[in-house]
Amino acid sequence: MNSLSIKNLSKTYENGTKVIDDLSLEITNGMFGLLGPNGAGKSTLMRTITALQEPTSGSIEFNGINILENPMFIRQNLGYLPQEFGVYPKISAYRLLDHLAVLKGIVDKKERHDQILFLLQQTNLLQHKDKAVHSFSGGMRQRFGIAQALLGNPKIIIVDEPTAGLDPEERNRFNNLLSEIGESIIVVLSTHIVEDVRDLCPKMAIISNGKLILEGKPNEAIDSLKDKIWMKAIDKTELKEHQSNFNIISSNLNSGKINIHVFSDKRPDSGFELISPDLSDVYFSVLAQNQLNN
Repeated sequence: MNSLSIKNLSKTYENGTKVIDDLSLEITNGMFGLLGPNGAGKSTLMRTITALQEPTSGSIEFNGINILENPMFIRQNLGYLPQEFGVYPKISAYRLLDHLAVLKGIVDKKERHDQILFLLQQTNLLQHKDKAVHSFSGGMRQRFGIAQALLGNPKIIIVDEPTAGLDPEERNRFNNLLSEIGESIIVVLSTHIVEDVRDLCPKMAIISNGKLILEGKPNEAIDSLKDKIWMKAIDKTELKEHQSNFNIISSNLNSGKINIHVFSDKRPDSGFELISPDLSDVYFSVLAQNQLNN
């Protein structure tokens, strides 16, 4: 069983901006969802875990080894798919994976060949192995990104906003791939897309302004909102009035009307109906509560 232990982690930039604020997490094998709005500190946390930057204070241990003191240990066991996976040279998928495998220390040519073919098969890219990666679609590039992350049999994989910009079919294909990978190693999925965490992750955390504001199991977090989420369809012109009178956690357009979701222990007024909460309601309610507390 692999374990990632983050304790009292903080990161403050030279201009005084605190992007991670006394954050602690314990993560073991399986899919772990890290949710938060853009600018919440997710990417900074990912770069710190991968030893690409140092924190201001706190500690990170992977399988009992302090990776801030031994950054090579995490790098040897890590697969990383960053938000922006760089510019691809005009060479084939196979040749690029072969090059990256050498950089990861896989020196045996047959071992590299067998592993590359296996990963191309696993990511459904084998039939495209001789195509230049720069010509791939967005979804194919992301799957290639997972293939390169899996080179060298890592024990922990970190993926940062992996499905942003993918169409629904590619998103499903990518998520199925992540789920398959996450059965035997740690996969940290950093995203602002609630559905990805709901579909994939048995454990999750929500961060905002660098702080941990919720940690647990998605289903338990959803159950905690039972009988507390109310919905009402209103005209656009009524939104400001309702914002003044009710604790609206989210709103979305539907057939020309605005559906508002309100967090309340009792019916806000006769126009509201009780609905079954989902992970989006958890996400927006804890973010709203965190804003009130700050």
